[in-house]
Amino acid sequence: MRRIYFLVPDIQITKKIVDELLLARIEERHIHVLAKRGTYLEDLPEASFMQKTDFLPSLEQGLALGGATGLLAGLVAMALPTGLVLGGGAVLAASLAGAGIGGLMSSMVGISIGSRRIAQFQAAIENGEFLMMVDVPRERLEAIENAIRKHHPEAECEGTDPHTFP
Repeated sequence: MRRIYFLVPDIQITKKIVDELLLARIEERHIHVLAKRGTYLEDLPEASFMQKTDFLPSLEQGLALGGATGLLAGLVAMALPTGLVLGGGAVLAASLAGAGIGGLMSSMVGISIGSRRIAQFQAAIENGEFLMMVDVPRERLEAIENAIRKHHPEAECEGTDPHTFP
């Protein structure tokens, strides 16, 4: 899945695009709309916590860095002449502990700072535009982008993300 970002000038056009996406068999759970705080979205699929924050990217980074740090700490502990005999289980345990702690800490930071990707659209959102995030299969990416551009030239395609979680 890849995520397409569109800036749409008003709620009427946003509704039309959502309807067209639904007709194109894009499930509603893959369509996310973000607007200025206090804007009534009517029946549009509002962006959730996961789309508004950097929770998942931060969690991934924390797991990787924490796991690597734990692995390194386990290997150092095995190499130190402490008199304790440490085996592969200790290295594995240190790696898992490091991954868990790293994932926890970095995901807490990711929740608090908001999405770095959405930050670039903040000025447009504050000016009343709607940000649409649409998750589509890779093979349908170009067709969906072209359909939206063709039917709604006022909607500005702002790029795609290489990978999204289903």
